Formats: sequence, structure tokens, C-alpha cells
Amino acid sequence: MQLALGFFTCLALLGLGGCVYGFTAQKPTDYVNQSPEFIPARAFAGRYLSEGIVYDFTGKVVARFEAEMHGQFSADGGTLKEHFIYASGREDRREWRLAFQDERHFTATASDLVGEARGVASGNTLKMTYKLRLPKEAGGHVLSVTDWMYLTDEGTILNRSQMRKFGVKVAELVAVFKHRPLSEGEFQKNMEKKYLEEVL
Repeated sequence: MQLALGFFTCLALLGLGGCVYGFTAQKPTDYVNQSPEFIPARAFAGRYLSEGIVYDFTGKVVARFEAEMHGQFSADGGTLKEHFIYASGREDRREWRLAFQDERHFTATASDLVGEARGVASGNTLKMTYKLRLPKEAGGHVLSVTDWMYLTDEGTILNRSQMRKFGVKVAELVAVFKHRPLSEGEFQKNMEKKYLEEVL
């Protein structure tokens, strides 16, 4: 009996440890000495492609997507346009409008956000927090989102995001961003061709 209680106590402690030391426990200062430096105006500038997957709360993959992104910035801020095409054929677009406080801190707005997003870069990372309103067909819920992005030496950005409702994780996204000289028209054409091939 004591062995059994000890076993379940260990499991409980491990579970609590996952809560305390997991994704949400990261702080920008944890990465302050890591390189290369993540400067948002530099890292997000230009055109790049993204591929990613979305998990539901059980850990099951519920969506796959590819996206084309285009960032244009000045010293004060700028825009980041996103065009998502999902494996289902659904498309989404978002335009972020960023305002820089300095080269590592910014606020941002977009049409499907509630209030402002806040971003802080430290070392080779960027943390963003914001409230996202889902479309009406998805229930119209407002989710609290935390994005962590990690910049590699080659300029690739690795992105992990968690979405929560009342503090409970309801979805998670993992994506990779890679710079690539591709026009919006070329991206749309390539994605339509790929989608048709998958359907047929």
C-alpha cells in the first residue's frame, strides 16, 4: 500500500512539475545570452513560407497548413501580412500592424484580436501574448494565446503557440518559418495545385 501511494505521489509531483516548469514557465530572460539576436524588424522582414500543424487539447492533429508571409517595417513599426491555406482547402488572412517601442519591444493589432498583442524579444527568442477571437463558425470564443518563437543561425524561425480558455489549454500550434523569394501569386498558384492533387 505504501509503495502504491509513493508511486502515485511521484506521478502527481511529476504532473505538477510539468505545470510549473513547462511551456508557460518560460521567461524572456531565460534566453538573454542566446544567439543569434531576434530583432523583430529584421527577422520578420521580407517574404517567407511557413508550414505547421494544430493539435487539439488531447494532442491529436486537427489541422495542417501552409502560409505565405510578407513583412515591411520602418524604425517605428510596420505590417506583417499572413495568408494561410489549410489542407482542408480553407483560407485565412491576417494583417498585423506593429508599433515598436524599441528594437525588442512592440505592440500589435489585427482584426481578429481583442485589444493589443505585446511582444518582447530576448536573445534568440520572441514571446508574444494576445487574445484571439475565433470566427463565428468556430464558436466566436476568445482565447488567450502565447507564442514563443526561436531564431536559428540560418534565419529559420521555429514557432510554438498555446491557446487557452479559462487557463486550460485547448489547442497548440507548431510551425516553421523560412525565408523564400516567392510572390503572393506564385504562392497561391502552387497551393491551389497542391490542394487539387491531394483531392484528386
